[in-house]
Order: sequence, then structure tokens, then C-alpha cells
Amino acid sequence: MPPAHRFARVFSGRVHYAWIIAAVSFTVILIGVGVRAAPSVLLVPLEQSFGWSADTIAGAVSLNILLLGLTGPFAVATMQTFGLRRTMIAALVLLTAGAGGSALVRHPWQLYLTWGLLVGLGASATGFGIIAIIANRWFVARRGLVTGLLTASNASGQLVFLPALAALATSFGWVSVPIAVSLLVAAMIPLVWLLLAESPGAVGIGPYGAREEPPTLPTSGNPFRVAFGGLARGAGSVDFWLLAGSFAVCGFSTYGLIGTHMIAYCMDHGIPEVTAAGLMASLGVFDLFGTICSGWLTDRYNPRVLLFWYYSLRGLSLLLLPFTQFNLFDLSIFAVFYGLDWVATVPPTITLTNAVFGRKDGPVIVSWIFCAHQVGGSLAAVAAGAVRDATGSYMLAFLASGAACLMASLLVLGISRKPALAAVG
Repeated sequence: MPPAHRFARVFSGRVHYAWIIAAVSFTVILIGVGVRAAPSVLLVPLEQSFGWSADTIAGAVSLNILLLGLTGPFAVATMQTFGLRRTMIAALVLLTAGAGGSALVRHPWQLYLTWGLLVGLGASATGFGIIAIIANRWFVARRGLVTGLLTASNASGQLVFLPALAALATSFGWVSVPIAVSLLVAAMIPLVWLLLAESPGAVGIGPYGAREEPPTLPTSGNPFRVAFGGLARGAGSVDFWLLAGSFAVCGFSTYGLIGTHMIAYCMDHGIPEVTAAGLMASLGVFDLFGTICSGWLTDRYNPRVLLFWYYSLRGLSLLLLPFTQFNLFDLSIFAVFYGLDWVATVPPTITLTNAVFGRKDGPVIVSWIFCAHQVGGSLAAVAAGAVRDATGSYMLAFLASGAACLMASLLVLGISRKPALAAVG
């Protein structure tokens, strides 16, 4: 009997096993994204240790972000073809190797190999595609809420770990950061092997909110054909490009800009690294509440209207920040305002994708839309570093990001209003 089946029996009658799957997925995504957060606290120490420029280090982060997006559809297709648990374990092994190996870097190409290539490939299994798989397979009721919960882990993991990582770097040197995160990721491998099940049917139950489910069969064909098939279907739809374009702006204004450069921006204004990391952690806490609330709202209100307000408010916060006094009071206000909106865009975006393309193809198409998110983030990571090197300030990067968010708020209103295909997809 598979380990997950035995645990499902233990939890039977106490809590639906779908919530155990959600908890395991939440933890894996949280820690996986925490690995991706580490370079933001290493940017200045690596500059000081090796004399590398900000755009050189940000280039490795950019590669990481870009690979996360580009390989995400193939990771989801691999999950659908070879199994969720096997794919997740392989991804965790890559994350462990990439993070641990980065402790030995002495040249930029080694940073690109470890934190850029290996971590980027491993992190592909912690993207938004897996969120769609878990929500679609395991939940009929509360699907928007669960999407919000898992999305919150995806963003908050990047932020909540930052104070501890910054404290490690300050007290024990930058090498302690990759060692710590690699050990943490390695500890997740047995947990995934024991608890993660492929679907409700695999453990003899129905999804949450339904008595039974159709059997979840492996997708026929190789993962590349499945991934490109999803892209072909999406690319023929205007809705796909509206979703992808707006989500590219989401990545540009979150992971690429704030996630990579906010600590350095604070340090440019005389704020200590640990304090700046604490600010980023507070963004993660507010994001946790904001994204969960966004999932709850997505179950009840028009997701297009929600996206309009999310992008509008985010754009205004980014436009105003460079003109504040940049003291702790102003930054705290920004943390609350921006943090609640950090990735609140994800639950309505996934819901709209399922509605337009159906729940079967939804996860792969969501991953392609997430790819656009990562392309936007990758561009911002490199461009903001180049702006800082050229002008000595991040101001132009923040103004451009804010303006892009206001444009995205208008794009999302054009997404199809046809009846949801997800019910039959």
C-alpha cells in the first residue's frame, strides 16, 4: 500500500485528505520559493566579497526567474505524464544541489550554473502550475480559497525567510545562507514521498466537496508534446495574450523588481540590510492575508474586476514610493499597502484561465501564462540593476513598473466574458 494511502486512512473521519495535500504543497512551495529569495540578501555581500557588479549578480537571478517560467509548462506536463510525487522529488533534488553548490562559487559563471540553472530548473515545479493541479484535482468546493492559500505560500516564502537569511549572512557570512537553505529543502524530500498522493482516487476518496471523482489518468504523449499542445491552444486565443500580458506586468512589478532589488534600494537610502529584510518579511505577512482574501473574493466576485483594482492599486503604490521620505514610517505604509496586493492577482488569473480553457488544459496553460510572468520578472531584475548602475538610483525602474501596472489594469477588463468552460473541461 502506498504511504499516502495509509496516511489517508489515518486522517479519515478527522479531516479531508485534500487539506493534508494542500498543507504539504503549501510547505514545499514556501520552502522552494524561500530558496529563490536568498539571492536578494546575497546581492550586496557578493558585491563586497568578489567585486561583482549589481547587474552581473542580478543576471544570475534573472536566469533563475526566466528558467522558472520557461520550464514550468514542461514541469506540469511531466507531473501529468509521470506523476506528481516523482516530479516534485526530482525538483527538490535539483534545488538541494543548486543551493548547496552555490556555497562553493568563486566566479560568476558558477553562480549562473548553481543559482541560475539548477535552482531555476528545480523551482519550476513550485510555480503556479502545481497550484492549478492541486486545486483542480483535490477541490470542488473552496477552490478559489485553496488557490489563494497556495499562492500565498509562493509569494510569502520569498519574503518570510529573508530576515533569517539576512541574519545568517550578517553573523556567519554569506556562505551560511546557501548551506542552510539546501539542508531545509533536503528535509522536504521524505515528507513529499510519504504524504503526497496523485489524486483523491489514488487514496480511495473523492475530492473535497464531492462524493467521488472521475479517475485521474496519466496524460498520453511525452511532456514536450503536452506542453506545446497547451501553448498552441492558448496562443490562438486573444484571452491568452491578455492574461499573459497582464501577468508579465505582475512578474515585472513583484519578483523582478521588489523581490530582487528592494533590499538594495533600502540600503542605498542608509537602511541596514537586516532591517530591510524585515520590511520584506512584513510584505510577506501582509501578502499572506491579502492573497488568501483574494482567493475568497474570487469564489464570490467577478475576477476581472478584482484584477483591475489589484493592478491599479499596485501601480499607484510603486509610483508614489520614490517620492516619499523613505523613512521607516513611509516604508511601513508601503509594506501594508503593497504587501496586501503582492500576488493577489494569481487566484483570479487562474480562475479566468480555467473558465476560458477548461480544468483539464488549465494547469498547462496557466504555466505558459506564468512563463510570461517570469519573463517580465527576468527583464525587471536585469533592467533595474542596469538602471541603478547607470543612474545611481532605482527611481526610473519603479516609475516604469508603476506605469505598466496601470496599463495592465485596463488589459484585464477585455478578457472573455463567455460562460465558464471549466465546468465541462
